[in-house]
Amino acid sequence: MNNLNLGAVIARLRKEKGVTQEELAKSVCVSPQAVSKWENGGVPDTELLPKIADYFGVSVDTLFDRSITDYNGLTEALIKKIADMPQEERIDAVFELCWVMEKGITSDIENKSTVNGISSHASQQIYSSMLLDSGYTRMGIGKGLHYFLIVPDIDDKLAAYFDDVDYVELFRDLGDKSVFDALVMLEKRGKGAAFSPDLIMKGLGLDFDKAFEIIKTLAKHGLITCTDVEIEGTTHEFYFYQPSPSFAAMLIFAHEMIKQPSVFCNFMGGRGKSYLN
Repeated sequence: MNNLNLGAVIARLRKEKGVTQEELAKSVCVSPQAVSKWENGGVPDTELLPKIADYFGVSVDTLFDRSITDYNGLTEALIKKIADMPQEERIDAVFELCWVMEKGITSDIENKSTVNGISSHASQQIYSSMLLDSGYTRMGIGKGLHYFLIVPDIDDKLAAYFDDVDYVELFRDLGDKSVFDALVMLEKRGKGAAFSPDLIMKGLGLDFDKAFEIIKTLAKHGLITCTDVEIEGTTHEFYFYQPSPSFAAMLIFAHEMIKQPSVFCNFMGGRGKSYLN
């Protein structure tokens, strides 16, 4: 490989990342003139190659435009890459990897788009979905909810979905607006703090009987637990609600059922199997 190709790869990666020569230079501790020289046929010092590769999140092989043919250690490398990031950056990094996997399923290796790139230009919710007999995915990108779902196919889906689960009772109870509003209020409140029926009474403008009925309904589904606390010789009942990502996930996909996805940046159909059996 000649020097001009190395410079062209660096220039391409820089433009795909949306950074200037000055920003790249600052990150790898060189001058902007050095970066300009690379992109016009110069060669970075050997010790800078790992820094440049790390900055773009690629391998040194990629800088030299070489295809990776040995994937041994890839899982460990991904784990280390994410673990080495600041905690607050890890979820975004993993979400970007989910997008990479979506493109991998379609063998769309020429697609250089990123989640951030799509989101920055999107004025609405955009979806990606792979619907295959081996399983299916759904990804929300753009200005709306960001999420990724992957469901590998299994043999006995009916048992997995329906055994010992009374959906009708749960949905009937959540169909009571006061119950639903109370659940949303408790989710927004966060975890850890005990509460009494007064919280629901004041928060939703209900009387004691209705507030207590809501508590019993949520407790029936295991969403609320109760504990007795003795205060100055009098026993008081206090309740605890543990927020769950399952409720937010249910809202995401209920939202999809009500407002059918219509704009896809990536899609593969071909699934012939039912989603339930």
